[in-house]
This record gives sequence, C-alpha cells and structure tokens, in this order.
Amino acid sequence: MEYVVVSLILLAVLVVGAIGLVVPRLRRRELPPPAAPSAEELPPLIAEPTREPVAGAPPAETAEAAPVETAPVEAKPVIETPEPTAGRLVRLRARLSRSQSVLGRGLLSVLSRDHLDDDAWEEIEDSLISADVGVEATHALVERLRERVRVLGTRTVAEVRAQLAEELTAALDPGMDRTLKTTPHDGRPAVMLVVGVNGAGKTTTCGKVARVLIADGRTVLLGAADTFRAAATEQLITWGERVGAETVRGPEGGDPASVAFDAVKRGIDTGVDTVLIDTAGRLQNKIGLMDELGKVKRVVEKHGPVDETLLILDATTGQNGLEQARVFTDVVDVTGVVLTKLDGTAKGGIVIAVQNKLGIPVKLVGLGEGPDDLAPFDPAAFVEALLGTDA
Repeated sequence: MEYVVVSLILLAVLVVGAIGLVVPRLRRRELPPPAAPSAEELPPLIAEPTREPVAGAPPAETAEAAPVETAPVEAKPVIETPEPTAGRLVRLRARLSRSQSVLGRGLLSVLSRDHLDDDAWEEIEDSLISADVGVEATHALVERLRERVRVLGTRTVAEVRAQLAEELTAALDPGMDRTLKTTPHDGRPAVMLVVGVNGAGKTTTCGKVARVLIADGRTVLLGAADTFRAAATEQLITWGERVGAETVRGPEGGDPASVAFDAVKRGIDTGVDTVLIDTAGRLQNKIGLMDELGKVKRVVEKHGPVDETLLILDATTGQNGLEQARVFTDVVDVTGVVLTKLDGTAKGGIVIAVQNKLGIPVKLVGLGEGPDDLAPFDPAAFVEALLGTDA
C-alpha cells in the first residue's frame, strides 16, 4: 500500500515538472518573430563620403524627394537655301504664259489678217484695255502699231509677232532702273521699307523679298513694324527663321515707328547688309493711317535716308492699283513696285499702266505661292510670256 502511494506521488511530481517545462515554450511560440531590417536600415556596403551642408539648401530628404524637371529641347529650324534669282522669271515663264497668252494670241490673230480696218484696230484697243494696259497707254501703243503696219505692209505671223513684242517691250520702258538698292553704305545697312494695302499679300511678299536678297548674297534683318496684327509678326519671324534672318519685333499694339527705328539700329550694330521693314497694311483713303506711315519713314530716317520703298500691289485689282500707288507715292516716295498674283490673272497689262501713268518701275513680280516664286522683273522675258510660245 505504501508502495502505491509513493508511486502516485512520484508520478504527480513528474507531471507537474513536465507541465512547467512545456507551458513557457508554448508561450514563446505565440510571440511573432522580430521583423527583418529593411534595405534602408542596413549599413551600406561602401561608405558614402560625407558632404558639408550648404547654407540655405533644403534638407536631404526634401532634395531627394523633389522630381527632376528637364527643359524641353526646341528643334532648331532648318535653314533653307533660296533659289538663285538669275533667270528665275524664265524658269517661271510657262506658269505665266498659261494665264497671259490668251491676250497675246488674240492680238496676233487680229494683226495677222490680210486687211486691218478700223473695226480691227478697235478690237485690238479693246483687248489691250481689257488687259488693264490703260486707255492712254493703249492709244499710244496702237498708234505706233498702225504706223508700222502702214509703212511695212502685210507681214507674216512671225513678223507681226516680232513687231508686237517690240512695241510691248518699249511700252514697259526697258531702260528703267529695276535694281534693288540693298548695298550698305556710310557705315550702315541699306534700309528697305515695304508698304501696301490690306490683302495684297504684303507680309508674305516681304518674306519672299528677304529670300530674294539672301539668294543674291545679302545678309538681311527683318523689322516687324506691323504691330497691330500678332499673326503678321509671327508670320514674318517664321519667314526669317527659314533663311537664318533675325527679326526685330515690338509689343503687340506698340508704336510701329519705334520698332522700325530699333530694327535699323540693330542692323547697324550687327553689320547686316539690308534691313527690311514690314509695315502695317492700310487703306489708301484713310488719312490717319497714311500719316502714321509717313511717321515711320521720318523716324527711320533719323539713322539715314530710306534707300528703297517697295509698294506691294495685287495684280488682280487692275486700275484700282494705280490709285493705290499714287497715294502711297505722295506719302513715302515709292521707288519700286512688286506685283503679286500675276500668275492668276489675264490682266498683266497693269505692269504697263503702272509704269506709263506713274513712272515707277516694276521691280519684282509674284508668279505663284511657293517661297521662291518671286522673280526680278525683266520686260523682254515678260513680253515673251505674255505673247505665249505657241502664238
């Protein structure tokens, strides 16, 4: 009996001891394992050099968090090389003749008749007047032709064509000086003023004139004195960038005379050959606007005289272009005419009318919308295109 009691006591002691050993282990297993250190908490494999803090610099954490912004890289415009102007009118002859030769063929068909009566000569006069040659210039031209036909008698088509070409060329006064005054002098660049009415394509033509000058070896600076139209300024800047010419501009709505003055001053400082100033388009019957144009010219002349004033005329305006030219000449002394849109009209006689009535030489003609479709005017080449190659 005592043996059984002793055994039970020993068994109880063993059970209690076992429980004491197991419970702590169970409690330790219930605790979560310690978190592994993050990459930022681990020491670096290679120690970074210490930097002294800069006064006024943001904390390191702020600097690292700020995003790095890169400025956009603007593509530089491709510099174009304008076509040479020598022979440009000849190259554009086919384009001109397609719209002009109707007049030439009509005149030749009448002049080639066996007998020219008064009705025939009246028909010739009507053809010339409808081509915007002008009444006075037409009468003078027809009188010379009648005298030649009377003296020389009936001629072949080829001979009549040659006579007509000679008379038309003479009416264009080939002895007129059609060169552009673009050579620098007296320590300053040549100054060219571009004027005209709204809608004549003035700013576009101004850009094309710059290409003509650069094609002939001149360095050019543009002055955007049309401050009333932001689009005109941007358009002129684009024309300049395409040929590597700088453009001087002013604030929108600013004083055009001030911009023109600054452009010439910049041209003097940079040593360019020619400063080309684009003015605001204006109506010839608006006295205030014309007075402002006169002011631009006077302010520019504080640097020296204006060497060239080009009037941009739309060939499709016909005889109205004569009135435009007359008023502009009174204000700014126009020295040359640029006729635009000559490829789209059968009224090329306006060239004769401008020179006959006003004594102003046509120096450049626009024969298309391409950047190099502006050509120096050559009377003989123009008449050949006017008469047509198949006449």
